[in-house]
Amino acid sequence: QVQLVESGGGLVQAGGSLRLSCAASGRYAMGWFRQAPGKEREFVAAISWSGGTTTYADSVKGRFTISRNNAKNTVYLQMNSLKPEDTAVYYCAASSRTGRAFILVQEYAYWGQGTQVTVSS
Repeated sequence: QVQLVESGGGLVQAGGSLRLSCAASGRYAMGWFRQAPGKEREFVAAISWSGGTTTYADSVKGRFTISRNNAKNTVYLQMNSLKPEDTAVYYCAASSRTGRAFILVQEYAYWGQGTQVTVSS
């Protein structure tokens, strides 16, 4: 049984910050994806099991930071300088692998329920 539990979504003004958390037991590489209404799910950020490798979508580089605390079985997405175009449902995902950060949907085996992030103008 693999369960991903997300928290931290909400409403924030443009330029503000939010931190998303994902509780996920097990040795998994982890990622964050997002999906806005009418759009395809897109990659946001990923991190290897060790935390030594991270990858970001170009649209969030310099603004978002993915990190993890394996002692707490938790992955974080710190989102700063938020823009209205960041508005989406954000999904936490766990890969069946541990060795690297993955960017493709098909590279992930488990998904959370999603948490809404809304950035107002």
